[in-house]
Amino acid sequence: GRLDNRITEEAAKLDRRMTEEVARLDNRITEEAAKLDRRITEEVARLETRIAEEVANLDRRITEEVARLENRIAEESSKVDRRITEEVARLENRIAEESGKLDRRITEEVARLRTQISDVRADLIRWMFVFWVGQIGVLLGILFAFFRR
Repeated sequence: GRLDNRITEEAAKLDRRMTEEVARLDNRITEEAAKLDRRITEEVARLETRIAEEVANLDRRITEEVARLENRIAEESSKVDRRITEEVARLENRIAEESGKLDRRITEEVARLRTQISDVRADLIRWMFVFWVGQIGVLLGILFAFFRR
């Protein structure tokens, strides 16, 4: 009897104590899970903030690099444009010089040809004069011979 009652009492105490310990452990697990959930949420928020900052930094850097590259492209384009303009001006000057030389040479050649033509004409007139003087001399000789008889 008494031993059975005592065993039953001890089993009931043990059962109550186990129920209390399970409830206490369950509460502690719930509290720790809540703490862990809060910590995870805080870490996620912190990491999201850091990611947003890094993305903003990268975006700013990309914008700066794009602006720097656009400026460099504009500078290089301006240099190339200036160089093309200088080369075109240099070539136009050279073309003008060569055209002037060619024009002078043509003028000189035309003048030389006119001189040669003039010389040939003078020679022709001289030879024509000699020819006609000869013809007149022969004609006068024939006339003198004819009238002498």
